[in-house]
Amino acid sequence: MKIQITARETLKPSSPTPQSLRDFKLSLIDQLIPPVYVSTLLFYPFINGGTNNHFERSEKLKKSFSDTLTLFYPLAGKTVDNITIDCSDYGALYVEARVDCALSEFLQQSNWDQLGEFIPIKDESTEESVGFFSAVQASFFDCGGVAIAMSILHKLADAATAAVAMRCWAVTTFGSADAAETVVPLYKSAEIFPPMRFFTAGAPPLVDFKKEKLPRKRLVFEASKIAALKALAVSESVERPTSAESVTALIWKCALNAARSNSGVSRPSILIRAVNIRRKIEPPLPDNSVGNLVGFYTAEKDESETELNGLVSELRDKLKLFDNNYVKMLQQEDAFEAVTEYLKASATQMMRHDMEFYICTTWCNFSFYDIDFGWGRPVWVTMGSSGYKKNVIELLDTNKGDGSIEAWVVLSEQDMYLFERDPELLAYASLNPSVLDT
Repeated sequence: MKIQITARETLKPSSPTPQSLRDFKLSLIDQLIPPVYVSTLLFYPFINGGTNNHFERSEKLKKSFSDTLTLFYPLAGKTVDNITIDCSDYGALYVEARVDCALSEFLQQSNWDQLGEFIPIKDESTEESVGFFSAVQASFFDCGGVAIAMSILHKLADAATAAVAMRCWAVTTFGSADAAETVVPLYKSAEIFPPMRFFTAGAPPLVDFKKEKLPRKRLVFEASKIAALKALAVSESVERPTSAESVTALIWKCALNAARSNSGVSRPSILIRAVNIRRKIEPPLPDNSVGNLVGFYTAEKDESETELNGLVSELRDKLKLFDNNYVKMLQQEDAFEAVTEYLKASATQMMRHDMEFYICTTWCNFSFYDIDFGWGRPVWVTMGSSGYKKNVIELLDTNKGDGSIEAWVVLSEQDMYLFERDPELLAYASLNPSVLDT
């Protein structure tokens, strides 16, 4: 398969951003997020009766994206400092590509090394090297199918914000005025978590991940298998485990078993899990609230204590502590100092050589499969992460809409070899089944 870039251009908001909105303030959480990109990728099959004129569709996508930038004006901005974004309509990148095969042919294969070619900005890129806060890419297949990708600087957006921005772009393309009203962005993060003026130029990141290409594997957990897994995860402290907790715990357990077998030593482990805090704030914020409204909690277990229900209990206990403390900590007067110490403590644990650490993020329940550009629902949604950070677990919904979960896991070569052959894992997960079969 060959993907050829056929056009690159800068798109600006279709209406100038008012002067009163041009100094956009980041929130405290935005300030603390590393300047990397978050990418979303949606694949749409060709619909009978629709147009297969890629030029016509591309022009429509460009116009609707410019209209979307009018509402999401920070995505077309430039950095002033670690507090302010200059929203003077510098623009966002639009990329067009042609793919010399049918969408079904691509989705039936099992090697995903080319996924990155559908993404306009690679996750490990920096703002300085790219020159844009956001970019989109439309890749047109020979059959009329299309892949739509959006990359946004993480300092401006988390996964929930990316979902809102893509949904707004889709309904603007589709021309559904009623739907567009439901995805108008709400900018309140900096009011709730005011930014702090502190010097960061040249400061090293809290955690300096080693950049190395690592194996990234795809697993699918069917709803019926998750139900059986949840039954095993029940304990006195957690009577009703969630699907995401149960899947996370099983992957954590099997990854730990692989690490222990390879090292020959039983070491403690921590798992850092991302949490959407929109519903944890008082009063709760709606889903269209823009920014990094996300926090992190740390679960810890010794490698000798890896029963599934024990791992789920640890995840739930630490989530409760997070719910009780983290949002309050962000809103106190010395929030920056408190959060920095919290993150430094987590980073110190992560960098310990006598401990295995894992990072888990979940994009479940963000309704990516409801995003319709006028071509119906996407046949597959995935994220643009690449295997450059070890021990990463990423969860998404599947296209079935029945509670099934797709997981992407990044481990070392040695650990992955044992992990993907673990009988307990394979009792509940299918290893890289065809997208068209899930």
